Amino acid sequence: MSMRQAMPILVAEDSEAAALIVRKLLWRAGFKNVDTAPDGLAALVKMSEKKYDLVIADWEMEPMSGYELLKQIRGDAQFAATRVIIMAAEPKAEQVVAAKKAGANNYIGKPFTAEALKTKIAAAFLEFGHSA
Repeated sequence: MSMRQAMPILVAEDSEAAALIVRKLLWRAGFKNVDTAPDGLAALVKMSEKKYDLVIADWEMEPMSGYELLKQIRGDAQFAATRVIIMAAEPKAEQVVAAKKAGANNYIGKPFTAEALKTKIAAAFLEFGHSA
């Protein structure tokens, strides 16, 4: 699977304002097929209804965090090819390590630019040996 701008992306973010910002940044980076979910549980429901190539999830959400969502995704064979980027307002080294160990393809600290997000997305796909 190559990174393409038409790929379906799901943004799991409990702050509606932050979700809109990330969606707008994705649009600026050329990604137009973007859905949002208000938490990890809602993201899992959407993932059962539509195949997403990429999930961008906030580390801190209730009732299911981005980290817990990541573990659910990696524990389900139907989502094996789904790339996951974890985002956090105040990234801590231990969070980055935990996310990588749980199978995150990348990690990004908020706030970020459209270009920084596009770079993180490209790296998430290159990690698996696919071209951007």
